[in-house]
Amino acid sequence: MNIALIAHDKKKDEMVKLISSYQDILKKHALFATGTTGQRIVDATGLDVHRFKSGPLGGDQQIGAYISDDKIDMVIFLRDPLTAQPHEPDITALLRLSDVYEIPLATNMGTGEILLRGLGEGLVDWRKIHHHAGRSVLNTEL
Repeated sequence: MNIALIAHDKKKDEMVKLISSYQDILKKHALFATGTTGQRIVDATGLDVHRFKSGPLGGDQQIGAYISDDKIDMVIFLRDPLTAQPHEPDITALLRLSDVYEIPLATNMGTGEILLRGLGEGLVDWRKIHHHAGRSVLNTEL
C-alpha cells in the first residue's frame, strides 16, 4: 500500500514516535511524506520515504494529486487544530479528496494507531477496490 504521512510542526515529534513504533509494519509499504516530516522519519527510522515539498510550499497539494490519481491508499495527517496554518485551503482540499476517494484518513495519534494496527492485521485489504464511474465496487477476486 501507498501511505502518506503529514504532520504539522507541533505534531512532528508525535509522528516520529508513531512511525517508529510501527516501523515493522510500515517497512512493507511505500511511504510518502511532506518534506520536513519525511526527513524526520528517515532520520529516526531509516525507512525509505518519498519526500514531497513541505506542506506550505505545495506538498499537501502534491499528495492530493496522488490521491486523485489513486496512488495513495492511506493518509496519516497529524494536524495541529490549535495553530492557524497559512496553507489552510490546501489542508481542507486534501481532507476533502481523502473523503471523495474513500481513503482511510487519520488526523490524530489515536486514529493513526488504529489504522496502522489495522494495516498490520490486513483489515485495510478492502482498499483493493475498482472505481467505476465514480462508484466504488469491491473486487470479487479479494
